[in-house]
Amino acid sequence: MGLYDRYLAMRIRRHDAPVPERVAVVLTERDLLERGAYRTLESFLGWAFELGAERIMVYISVLDPAAVPALQRAFSQLQSPRPLAVRGRDDTERADTPVQVSIGLGGKHEFAKAVQATAESVAEGALSPDDIDEAVIEDHLVFPTDPDLVIKTGAERLSDFMIWQSVYSELYFTDVNWRDFRRRDYLRAVLDYQNRQRRFGR
Repeated sequence: MGLYDRYLAMRIRRHDAPVPERVAVVLTERDLLERGAYRTLESFLGWAFELGAERIMVYISVLDPAAVPALQRAFSQLQSPRPLAVRGRDDTERADTPVQVSIGLGGKHEFAKAVQATAESVAEGALSPDDIDEAVIEDHLVFPTDPDLVIKTGAERLSDFMIWQSVYSELYFTDVNWRDFRRRDYLRAVLDYQNRQRRFGR
C-alpha cells in the first residue's frame, strides 16, 4: 500500500463517523470484459471487508441476455473472501449471503415480482390487503439488504439497481473506470461517505 493510500486509511480510522457496513457496486458487462476486471473485483471485496463492511452487493447491468450464462460461470470461479450468491433475472430465491451478486436482475423487475407474489398471497386468502406494508414487500425481494453506500464507476447513473433497497443509500459516482479502480479509489469513497450527514429521506 502506497503512502497516499496509507494516508487515506489513517484519515478513515481517525474519523468520528462510522464506515459503511453494507456496500454496493454497480458494474456493466462491458466493465467485466476488460482485462483484470475480475481480479479488481476480488480485490474490491477484500478492501471492503477489511474496512468494516459486513455485506457487499455487486450489480451487473446486462444489455445482452445471452451474456448471462458466461457471467454466471465466471462468478462461480470468483475468489471471494466470504460466501457468495449469484442471482439472475429469473431467480426468485433470496440472496442473504455476505456477498450478493445480481446479473441483469433489475430493480423494476425485482419489485414487480415482489408485488406479484404479494398479490398471489392476497388471492389465496393468506394475506389481507390491509396488512400489506413495506415489510411484506421487502419479504419478497430477492436482495434483502439496503446498501449504506452505492458506488458507480465511469458514469453517473444507477442502471436500474435495487430501486427499493437503495432509496436512502448514499450514492458515490467516480469518473474512474472499473478497469482502473484501485484501493485508493475505494478509500476515497469511504471517506466521502464518512463526511456526509445521512438523512434517510428527511
